[in-house]
Amino acid sequence: MTALASSIKHDIAAAYAAWDSAFNKADARAIAATYASDAKLLPPTHQVISGPTAIESFFAGLFSSGFTDHRLVVIDAGGDENIVYGTAHWSANGKTADGASQPAGGIATHVFERQADGSLKLKLHTFN
Repeated sequence: MTALASSIKHDIAAAYAAWDSAFNKADARAIAATYASDAKLLPPTHQVISGPTAIESFFAGLFSSGFTDHRLVVIDAGGDENIVYGTAHWSANGKTADGASQPAGGIATHVFERQADGSLKLKLHTFN
């Protein structure tokens, strides 16, 4: 594995840990801050959600419906100095209509853009 590939995988794992932390605090604003201003979120509802404000609203809705305990586990990561991608298994706990806990999960794809300070911001996020 090259130094760049190792660095990218490390950066993706760190970005996933920060994202999971914000989700597990039910902090929709902190989640939205991980997205670029022109980001797209493509959830399984077939919506196209654009920009941090709409993304924040989407996640606030998930939190109000009882989603907790999110976890991203890296499947693969790659890219170059500017654009990197990660694929992951995701899991979370939701609620049924009667309030019982219901596990959820699937596969997610993330495309990040490296910022001037070296941090990553999501440009595209899709999950099933």
